[in-house]
Amino acid sequence: MHDIIVVGGGPAGLTAAVYCLRAGKSVLVIEKNGFGGQIAYSPKVENIPGFQVIGGAEFADKLTEQAAALGAEMEMEKVIKLEKQDGIFKVHTEEGSTFEAKAVILALGVKHRTLGLPGEEELIGNGISFCAVCDGAFYTGQEVAMIGGGNSALQEALLLAEVCTKVTVVQNLSGFTGEKKLADALMERENVTAIFNTVVSGYKTDNGALCGLQLHNDVTGEESEIAVDGAFLAVGLMPENEPFAEFAKLNDWGYFDSGEDCCTDTEGVFVAGDCRSKRIRQVVTAAGDGAIAAMAACRYLD
Repeated sequence: MHDIIVVGGGPAGLTAAVYCLRAGKSVLVIEKNGFGGQIAYSPKVENIPGFQVIGGAEFADKLTEQAAALGAEMEMEKVIKLEKQDGIFKVHTEEGSTFEAKAVILALGVKHRTLGLPGEEELIGNGISFCAVCDGAFYTGQEVAMIGGGNSALQEALLLAEVCTKVTVVQNLSGFTGEKKLADALMERENVTAIFNTVVSGYKTDNGALCGLQLHNDVTGEESEIAVDGAFLAVGLMPENEPFAEFAKLNDWGYFDSGEDCCTDTEGVFVAGDCRSKRIRQVVTAAGDGAIAAMAACRYLD
C-alpha cells in the first residue's frame, strides 16, 4: 500500500512525485514507455528556467534521478484500469499487476496524432516516424519530409537538416505556428524547403516501404507528389484518458476537464500535465500542474 500512486512518469508525474515525497508520503510512479516523458526526445530545449540550453534526454534523466533519490518507487507497466473500494484505489496494469494507494495522480501525457490515411499504421516504423532524435540517423544522406509547422516540427526538422540531403516541410496553414526564432533558423538552411497551405492526401509505397507523398493544396486545389525516403509526423497530440473517465470527467476533445486546481469530481483522484484541459502545454506548465496536484493530494490525505 502506497500513500500516492502517480500514473505517468513525465515532467508532471515526476514533479508530483518529488513534491509528495518531500511531504513525507510514500509514492509509486508507474510509467508505460520511458521515464522523463516526451521531452526526452527533444534534442535541445531552451525554455526551461535555470537552463540556457539543455538536451531533453539529459533533463529527463535529471528529473527521474531526483525523484528516485527522494525514495520514489518506479514500475514500467501500462495502467489499464482504476477502481475504488472502501476508500482505497486499486490500479491494474496490462501486465497483470495490481497496486493500491490512498490517492492517485493521473499524469498520463498524450500520444502522437496521425493523419488517419490508408496504410498509415503499416508504414509506422517503415518510412513513417515521429522522433527525429530516435530515427533521424537512419535517413542520413536521404530525402525526408516533416509534416507540421509547430515548435516540435521545427525542432525536428532542424535536426533532420543536419543529416539529410533534403528536408521538405509540409504545413497545412499559410505559415508556421512555431516560434519565429526556430522558423528563421530552419529556413536559413539551404537543404530545407517549405510547402504551405498543403496537406498530405496519401502515401506512395514501394515493396511495402514509403517512397513518396501525395499532396493537396487547399487554396489552389492542385494535386502533386514528392519523392521521399521517410516522413516525420508532428501534427499534434491526443490524450488517452478514456479508461479513467469514470473518475475524472473528459471534455469534448478527450482531455480531463479539470481546472487549475488539478482536482476531479472523485475525492482522492487528481490530474496533472498535458492530459488536462489547458491552453498551454509546455514542460514548465506540466511541472506546475505536478506541484499543484501533489499538494492537493497531500492535503486530501492529511
